[in-house]
Amino acid sequence: MTTISLAAQTLARGGKIADLSDGRVTIPTGAALFTGWPVRRFTRSILAAAVAGILALGASHGAQAQTLLNVSYDPTRELYEDIDKAFVDYWVAQGNPAPEIQASHGGSGAQARAVIEGLDAQVVTLALAADIDKIAKEGKLPKDWQSKLPHNSSPYTSTIVFLVRHGNPKGIKDWGDLVKDGVEVITPNPKTSGGARWNYLAAWAWAEKNGQDPQAFVKSLYDHVPVLDKGARDATTTFTQREIGDVLLAWENEAYLAQKELGADAFDIVVPSISVLAEPPVAVVEANIHDDAQRKLAEAYLNFLYTPEAQAIIFKDFYRGWDTSKADPADVARFAKLDLVDIAHFGGWAKVQKEQFADGGVFDQIYTAK
Repeated sequence: MTTISLAAQTLARGGKIADLSDGRVTIPTGAALFTGWPVRRFTRSILAAAVAGILALGASHGAQAQTLLNVSYDPTRELYEDIDKAFVDYWVAQGNPAPEIQASHGGSGAQARAVIEGLDAQVVTLALAADIDKIAKEGKLPKDWQSKLPHNSSPYTSTIVFLVRHGNPKGIKDWGDLVKDGVEVITPNPKTSGGARWNYLAAWAWAEKNGQDPQAFVKSLYDHVPVLDKGARDATTTFTQREIGDVLLAWENEAYLAQKELGADAFDIVVPSISVLAEPPVAVVEANIHDDAQRKLAEAYLNFLYTPEAQAIIFKDFYRGWDTSKADPADVARFAKLDLVDIAHFGGWAKVQKEQFADGGVFDQIYTAK
């Protein structure tokens, strides 16, 4: 199998059928052929996992009832690889034919735009509600989509922690340490990455709690950022593979995954005094459901995420689930307790998106590209 890059956040995988003179290759994905640059594979590393998702660009409006495309955010590749295997077994055990579950991964904001622009996703599992709200605004799913499933349609939560090099040579313990002289911080671009928006808000909340001007503090923080990647997995690769920066602002699951894949003797996890309660939501994209059988499959897929079996997988893959009944106690116990601020603290995603991340918003005012 060959993985190719079609754009900055778009990957596709299939059997290579042609080599072009400029180095690009052609692969089939479903009903279509695509040409792009081959992506180098790194075994036993999170970069290898980064190309594991299959982008179903060949999906058409005549998609088979037992085919489903999940468009997800950047660091969920490993989670949904495990979920999909378990769901197929569950679905077949219910007397249904084995479905074909396909996945696309990238920065949450970029993924939302892809669905708006026509990517035929039956379900979306994105980093934050604001991105699914954008899809709803275009009429592709109901405006009350978040009321359709438990916990505001978030089958798991996460938070933001720091990943530092082993031994923590810069002595980073909390958000205030990130703006010290000589510290380089790696975080993605909040214009394209949902995780980056959570990073930004966590820093803002710390400044508020510690009597600092939050806008001035966040500006100072971004002065320490040498490069803005488009998504969380790209930022992890910049930090762990390219060895740029002293600290990575990371999804908690991404930090644990880096330790698992690269070794606990390579990186340490630092839990700050305050962070955010990140609630990544899920939804059926009603406009892309092509018949009743596919609707049944899509709804069952998202409901499966709340089952004890799926929740055990969620804990295993370093996310904070809701149901611990079948989870390994060690998977549940690993998570540190810390002060978490939810999105309501900031006035909700509609307010935050408009004020902080829209064109001309606070982020555009404080960040100058290097």
